[in-house]
Amino acid sequence: MTDHPSLQPYVDAWTQSMEAISELVTPLVEGEWNGRTECPGWSVRDVVSHIIGIECELLGDPRPIHSLPRDIYHVRDEVSRHMEVQVDVRRHHTGPEMTSEFEYTLIRRSRQLRNEKRGPEAEVSSVLPFGPRKLPLERQLMLRAFDVWVHEQDLRRALDKPGNLDSPGAHVARDVFLAGLPKVVAKDAGAPPNSAVVFDVSGPVEFMRTVRVDQSGNGSVDGSVSLGPAATLAMDWEIYSRLAAGRVRAEAVAEQVKVDGDAELAAAVLRHFSVTP
Repeated sequence: MTDHPSLQPYVDAWTQSMEAISELVTPLVEGEWNGRTECPGWSVRDVVSHIIGIECELLGDPRPIHSLPRDIYHVRDEVSRHMEVQVDVRRHHTGPEMTSEFEYTLIRRSRQLRNEKRGPEAEVSSVLPFGPRKLPLERQLMLRAFDVWVHEQDLRRALDKPGNLDSPGAHVARDVFLAGLPKVVAKDAGAPPNSAVVFDVSGPVEFMRTVRVDQSGNGSVDGSVSLGPAATLAMDWEIYSRLAAGRVRAEAVAEQVKVDGDAELAAAVLRHFSVTP
């Protein structure tokens, strides 16, 4: 247990997803590690490598000294280049090497989190090369719980082993996704002032939320029902999470999204739906 109860739900969600990933990958044969995921250019091995690399950096381990090949097509900017180093350096690791490093990293990080004494507002380093250099510890732990759940689902789809769509990490992911909706609707999709867009999500994580755009064009999200919204988008939780995490294009799942109201506005929302931090 951490010293601060408000941090524990994120630690628990992170732990549950990390242990689930361990169970998923431990029995894999060598060929299964090369299976493609919905993360562009990344295999099952690459996703696990990414998780290991991030957690190692949070442990304070030095970053690998490694030059990337020039022909990695999915590396398009400095952020993706930064992330790719931890992935590419492990591309020739065997399955047993991957699982043993993952287990060792999980043990080390779990011990670090159990012994965490800092409060939720304590500033900690970000592992990203750009953006905020510091962020509150609570935010960091929330984003780690979010990230490993999203990647757990990447692995489950790649391995055809569905599950944990209603786990603690799923509920953390829901909150992260919802926090990004006002920008998606009001700014990116350009919903008009004094309008509302409703999201009706069914399945393992069920919710209905309304994004309201005020007279100044600013968006906010709440749980109240909107009468006469400009558009309503209904879908199940797995489709919502894949869209919001940028794992699938709207046109690929169009038949699984029901739209009522302004079709052009709904299409604009779906084009900008990805809110992955």
